[in-house]
Amino acid sequence: MGLYSRVIFPRLLDWSLSLPNLAKYRQELLADITGEVLEIGFGTGLNLPYYPCSIHKITTVDVNPGMNALANKRISDSDIIVEQLLLSSENLPMPDNTFDSVVSTWTLCSIANVRQALQEVYRVLKPGGRFFFVEHGLSDKPSIQVWQHRLTPIQKVVADGCHLNRDIQKLVEQHFDHVELKQFTPENFSDLIAHLYFGCATKKAL
Repeated sequence: MGLYSRVIFPRLLDWSLSLPNLAKYRQELLADITGEVLEIGFGTGLNLPYYPCSIHKITTVDVNPGMNALANKRISDSDIIVEQLLLSSENLPMPDNTFDSVVSTWTLCSIANVRQALQEVYRVLKPGGRFFFVEHGLSDKPSIQVWQHRLTPIQKVVADGCHLNRDIQKLVEQHFDHVELKQFTPENFSDLIAHLYFGCATKKAL
């Protein structure tokens, strides 16, 4: 992993995702989190302040050591115990049926094998467990989609593997039994880079 990915990009990402008008989506998404929690793509720890007070520990995975280094300050300021694992979401070491809740925020865009990662999320969830996500991806406007497809190769270089054109709804629905989500673009954001998918997917109960 090069200097840009490990040192510069984590700081750019932390700045861009710290915008106040994104915080409300984190707060809304995490309000119903319960039980044993895994967060994939933990990044710089921006979700930590928004977990319910009933959550005392979370397990996190992130492949970028530069992200973890920036997250340590937020972890030290939080009452939540964080078990940080430096690894990819594509190959999780946890046993089947481990977690009640899995969280992903602005993460699925940049996982190389996103289908395998979602298979892993499904595997480690307990029956009836829930996958909470807010992600950006493919617009519902064909004219915007054209540019998302054109610009994704450039975006992958400058944003450390990020895809503008992933159909998050289709990806999640391919792996989960029940999915509830909404698509929208926040006010004053470009549909090109900020078409959001906000939702919850549930693993079939036994």
